[in-house]
Amino acid sequence: MIRLHHVQYGRSFRVLWLLEEIGVDRFGGLEVVEHRIGTKEMAESDLKRVSPAVRIPAIEHEGLEMCESGAIVEYLTEMHAPELGRAPGSPERAKYLQWIHFAETQASLIENLNLQMVFLRPPATPSPIVVKLQVARLKQTLRGLEAALPEDGWLLEGGFSAADIMMGFNLYAVPFFVHLDDFPKIRAYKARMEARDAYARAVEHEGPQRFYSQDFYPVPEA
Repeated sequence: MIRLHHVQYGRSFRVLWLLEEIGVDRFGGLEVVEHRIGTKEMAESDLKRVSPAVRIPAIEHEGLEMCESGAIVEYLTEMHAPELGRAPGSPERAKYLQWIHFAETQASLIENLNLQMVFLRPPATPSPIVVKLQVARLKQTLRGLEAALPEDGWLLEGGFSAADIMMGFNLYAVPFFVHLDDFPKIRAYKARMEARDAYARAVEHEGPQRFYSQDFYPVPEA
C-alpha cells in the first residue's frame, strides 16, 4: 500500500490525482495521511522523517520515501504510467519537462499569495504592494499558459500527460486570486481536467475545501 502525506487541495493534490489516474489498486491500495497546515501538527508528526522541509507531499512505498511534488510525479509516471510521461528521446520530452517545472513556478506565486492573504492573522496585515506584484506575476504566467494552450486538448500534442496533472493544483487555486474571465482557453482546459474520472475521484476524496474563507481575495487597498 502506498502512503501519501497530504494537505487538502495542496500541492499533494497532484499526487493524489496521479495515483487515481494510475489506479491505486496497482499499489495495493492507498493510505492518505491528512496533515493540518498552519499548525504545529506537521512539525510534530513523522512527516519530518520523510520530508526534510517538513512539507507535503511525501510518499512512502515499499521502502521508498520521497518528497517534492514534481519529483514524485515524474518518478511515479516513469515507474508506473510511462504513457503519461515523455521518455528521453521523445520529441516532446523537452516540452514535457518545461511544463512540469513551469507548474511549480506558478505554484510558488500562489503559495506567496496564500501566505499574504490567508495565513496572516490580525494584527498582521498583508502588504498591498507585495500582493499587487504577486498577482501581476501570476497573471503573466496565465497569459503565457493561455497563449500556449490549444483550443481543445492538452499541453502536449501527444495527449494528456503528467504535465497537465501538475497544473491541477494551480488551476484549482488560481481563481481565488485572479478572475479567469480573460482566459477562455484556460477555463476550457480546467473544465477538461474536471471532466476526467480520476480527477473527479480525487476531488471526491478531498470534499468541500476548508482552506479559503472567501471565494475571492482582491488586492488590499493601500
